[in-house]
Amino acid sequence: MRTAMIFAILVLSGAGGEIAISYAMKQIGEVHCFTPRALFAVFKRAVRLPWLWVGVALIGTGFFSMLMLLSWENVSFVVPSTALSYAVGALGAKFFLGETVNNIRWIGVLLVCIGVALVWLG
Repeated sequence: MRTAMIFAILVLSGAGGEIAISYAMKQIGEVHCFTPRALFAVFKRAVRLPWLWVGVALIGTGFFSMLMLLSWENVSFVVPSTALSYAVGALGAKFFLGETVNNIRWIGVLLVCIGVALVWLG
């Protein structure tokens, strides 16, 4: 039971953090210039966005959840199981970020979920 709970925290916080950071970066806009000056300007804008910090906190939570799981379970179980975050990411992209996710991507997400189920059964 504890493994499942920490695993859920890992998957949700990791994918949630990526979604939050993506949301923050979409507020900034596309980065086209990669000179040090331009990148520093993007950095200055990014650190002022609350969603960036929410994302960093969530990814940090996911990282420490991963450490905890690795102390309890085999890496051959933990690492493949984290692929479930792809499904959470696709759902977040569709419903939170408003992205269009086509049928081929949903089929890919389904295949990932089937793979994770097989890892859990093994």
